[in-house]
Amino acid sequence: MTFIEIDLFGVYVAPIALLIIAAWLVTIALRRITARFGLLRYVWHPALFVFAVHIIVLSSMVLLIAR
Repeated sequence: MTFIEIDLFGVYVAPIALLIIAAWLVTIALRRITARFGLLRYVWHPALFVFAVHIIVLSSMVLLIAR
């Protein structure tokens, strides 16, 4: 599958931009779940861990959609 630009009210948006936003929303939900159970206190660097989770979620979404 090839990714094509999306026309959003006359502005062409790259599909990766929409995937980044979607992955960010999923990451926020995952971060709230981990914060609720207190799992982030076991991580050495929480901000770096959340960034890594965001990259993992984003790459997983790209792989699933490109399939």
